[in-house]
Amino acid sequence: MGTVGREGYRVSHAWQNQLKSKRDFDNLKSATIASMRRITDCTSSAIKDAATALTKGSLVAFPTETVYGLGADATNEDAVSRIYKVKGRPSGHPIIVHISSIGNLEKWARNIPKYAINLAHAFWPGPMTLILQKTNLAKHYITGGQSNVGIRIPSHAIALALLKEFEDQGGHGIAAPSANRFGAVSSTTAAAVDIELANYLSVNDHILDGGTCSIGVESTIVNCTQDQPSILRPGAITKEMIQNTLRRSIGPNLSNSKNTKIKVAGSLESHYAPRAKVFLTGSPEFGDGFIALDSIKTPSGAVRIAAPKSNEEYAQFLYEAFRSADKKGLKRIFVIPPVGNDIAVAINDRLIKSASDKCVDKRPV
Repeated sequence: MGTVGREGYRVSHAWQNQLKSKRDFDNLKSATIASMRRITDCTSSAIKDAATALTKGSLVAFPTETVYGLGADATNEDAVSRIYKVKGRPSGHPIIVHISSIGNLEKWARNIPKYAINLAHAFWPGPMTLILQKTNLAKHYITGGQSNVGIRIPSHAIALALLKEFEDQGGHGIAAPSANRFGAVSSTTAAAVDIELANYLSVNDHILDGGTCSIGVESTIVNCTQDQPSILRPGAITKEMIQNTLRRSIGPNLSNSKNTKIKVAGSLESHYAPRAKVFLTGSPEFGDGFIALDSIKTPSGAVRIAAPKSNEEYAQFLYEAFRSADKKGLKRIFVIPPVGNDIAVAINDRLIKSASDKCVDKRPV
């Protein structure tokens, strides 16, 4: 069977030029699929096998343009419960449902406002999740007991191929949080997924390897359950991009606010944390890790673990830099955050939640 190609998948769109990100599917021929530690070519046949595994209740970790997701049949309660177990995720924490096309949106959401449809057409497939009023298809084990559900269409070609094949086999959507232990650093490579989750996955589970994620931080989450949209989690789709698309102002960023009652992924005050302690102020001492833009000189004695040349590179490599620090056994990481109204907003959101003054290592063991 031939390698899965891009034909037949509409890949958007308005956000590409602003993000200046490399396309996820540029090197599809080199993509692979790993079942535990067994690696084979990621052919159409392999994608079909992974989709079949989902229909049978197994888990499939797959790449998106943001981070890797750990997927299960969104209508299979037992399969979704395994996601919680594998991740060590608290019960009642909602999971985003991934679909392949806007045509499938009404299966999961109802009373969809016009502005949400406009956002979907502008930014899907892409790094944006819409929070909408749920239909009966979205059960409590997906929504965290809420009356709303998070929906997204990723733009990574392997993710789209998996979703399309899964739907062709009778599926309706793939529930997928990030493919890592709860509260830990999200995975942006298949190797990171393997390190995080191999000991928790079964022989029938799969890891689809699509290379390094091009964006590197999780999707923008937009609350579309009210008359005015608002951002619940910042991402690559910025407030300005949304306002320019809708030609209207939007509500305040509620990602760090206690004024919203909606629970969404990544909304806890402590999250995205490496084992090393992260400091956003102060100066590193000898042997401490250091992350900053390439234009900023490394302090004497510090261990440089990332020197991105732009805010986009900062986002793409932040989580791998955290993992590198842990691999090197560093105890502390000092970070100079990026500045700007672009993806820097999302980076700073993740950095604040990973900061050591709030985020002691409380992950499940």
